[in-house]
Amino acid sequence: MSVTRPAVAPTASTSGAGDQALDLPFEKALEQLEDIVRRLEKGDVPLDESVAIYERGEALKRHCEGLLQKAEARIQKITLGADGKAAGVSPLDVD
Repeated sequence: MSVTRPAVAPTASTSGAGDQALDLPFEKALEQLEDIVRRLEKGDVPLDESVAIYERGEALKRHCEGLLQKAEARIQKITLGADGKAAGVSPLDVD
């Protein structure tokens, strides 16, 4: 016996989940992701809506991770030459 998942009609908050997440700044995407986590943790969201907002949350998570990776790649340390002038850049080691 196979179980089929019913189609979920997109709502204003879940339609185009992957597309909308790509246009959001990190802070807004994180805010939406936190809201989704709160709603799911409450446990009073219908199953169909839970699946839809979970999928939206996954897209937001991937988007936030990508933005963080880009930001980390941009953080660099300026290296100085023997004359004390900037000679180039290297990755910043914060450890």
